[in-house]
Amino acid sequence: MNSAMPKVPASILVVDDTPANLQLLSEMLKERGYKVRPAPDGETALRGARIAPPDLILLDITMPEMDGYEVCSRLKADARLQDIPVIFISALNEPLDKVRAFQAGGVDYVSKPFNFEEVDARVRTHLELRQRTRELAASLGQLRELEQLRDSLTHMVAHDMRSPLLAIQLTLDLFSEEASTLKPMSAQMLLNARTSVTMLVEMIGQMLDVSRMEAGEMALERTRGNLVETLRNAVELQRPLAGKRRLGFSAGAPLLASYDANLLRRVVGNLIGNAIKFTPPDGDIRVSVVPADGIARVEVTDNGAGIAPEYHDRIFEKFGQVANKGGPRVGTGLGLTFARMAIEAHGGNMGVVSALGKGSTFWFTLPVTADSKL
Repeated sequence: MNSAMPKVPASILVVDDTPANLQLLSEMLKERGYKVRPAPDGETALRGARIAPPDLILLDITMPEMDGYEVCSRLKADARLQDIPVIFISALNEPLDKVRAFQAGGVDYVSKPFNFEEVDARVRTHLELRQRTRELAASLGQLRELEQLRDSLTHMVAHDMRSPLLAIQLTLDLFSEEASTLKPMSAQMLLNARTSVTMLVEMIGQMLDVSRMEAGEMALERTRGNLVETLRNAVELQRPLAGKRRLGFSAGAPLLASYDANLLRRVVGNLIGNAIKFTPPDGDIRVSVVPADGIARVEVTDNGAGIAPEYHDRIFEKFGQVANKGGPRVGTGLGLTFARMAIEAHGGNMGVVSALGKGSTFWFTLPVTADSKL
């Protein structure tokens, strides 16, 4: 027994004020299996489309009271009807007539006297395109639902893991006070365990921060202050982690801006931390601040492994780690995602300029006040 649902014929609204044309086109389309709804004028067509939106509309241009251009424009102004493909069929053959048809929202244009095989081919093409568009939209909706489910699950797991991990971290910190009494190998194992747990706690914190930022639950605590001094302090906080790497900072005069200082220090710390990971022990990392046209551009430049151009957008996506060919894995998965979201919440932008073997420059911009210099 075949339980497949029967295929519903496509509904086509045919609009033409000439009865002979309307009847001829309607009969031909019915013979091809379409459900045809004729309309003798624009007002009738609009009323019928609003009551039961068709799958496609064949529309004449030259009609009394309301021409085809206006009918199409009104269709495209209606949220329920704007996606319906409109094919114009008209005796007007001037290029400007066709341009106006496409500007009004038409997807195709057939000249009168028409060849029905051509009309049928164009109808089938645009019906198929619309069906594919609907399928893509449905797939996109499903993907978004799955992504929301994944994010909810990630948030729940991260939230539940945070407390026991903090407890483990505290326990290891207490044991570390007795590290001097341990054998060298045991002391090293304890250090490795502490480092791993610290990394896990940081990653979970990033997951929760990104989730709160996406939900709009992380409000900025803005204060007006010297942006340059805040950035300088952020660099100094990272200096102990740089090891033998040369970590420099350069800026001009002080700049006045409104920003969340703690959030900004975290962004700079993230960028410098990434630079440290992928820069040789004797390498250079430089943070610079350059004012230009009402913004401050902050750059974190290193001479490390660099990132292939095809990955420049990917590394800012959630869980967007990438592996350079022949090089190390780049991106923390969530750190850069959070950094970009934090900067965009300030009204700025973030990006990267990099190439394999030539180091990287991560940059972001922040608005500064008109009277920016202190």
